[in-house]
Amino acid sequence: MTERSRHLSVHVDRPVAEVYAFASDPANLPLWAPGLGGPLVHEDGAWSVLTPHGRARLEMTPLNEHGVLDHVVTTPSGERVHVPLRVVADGAGSEVVFTLRRAPGTSEEEFEQDAERVNADLALLKQVVEAGAAGGAGGPAGA
Repeated sequence: MTERSRHLSVHVDRPVAEVYAFASDPANLPLWAPGLGGPLVHEDGAWSVLTPHGRARLEMTPLNEHGVLDHVVTTPSGERVHVPLRVVADGAGSEVVFTLRRAPGTSEEEFEQDAERVNADLALLKQVVEAGAAGGAGGPAGA
């Protein structure tokens, strides 16, 4: 059970389909989400990332037309953490919304540090996608 959630978001001046196509590809994570850890490895059909505590496994939500980018991180200790992430239309652009959950036992200072890391990752996503690194088509319908 979490003690508190905070929704962190960034406006990206690019269409939903473009943002979704880029952010939904796990291979692009190192380009915009260094806060997750690194390096990213794809082996035997599974994605994992090296964290300070060991290798964590990433399970991404299947591609969908709703802009859902949720993923589950299985920590080196075996804890499964659900990470809600969405791309939604915001005028001609997009809003990327990340729900940061405060786990029991996490101090206010640690929670604020987590929020700063997520905001930095979202800002980098905005920068990379708006610079044109995303390219491609597909993604949610109606974008």
